[in-house]
Amino acid sequence: MGSNQIGQYHEINELIEEMLTGLQFGYVTITVQDGNVIQIEKNEKHRLK
Repeated sequence: MGSNQIGQYHEINELIEEMLTGLQFGYVTITVQDGNVIQIEKNEKHRLK
C-alpha cells in the first residue's frame, strides 16, 4: 500500500466521521467500485414530535 493510497483512506475516513457527526436518524452510504470508494452519500431524517 503506497503513501498516496494511505492518504486517500485517511481523507475518506475523515469525511465519513464528519458526515456521522450529529446524525441522529438516517444513514451514510459508501459506494465501492473495483475496490475504490467512488461515492459517499448522507441521508438524514428529521423526526417531528
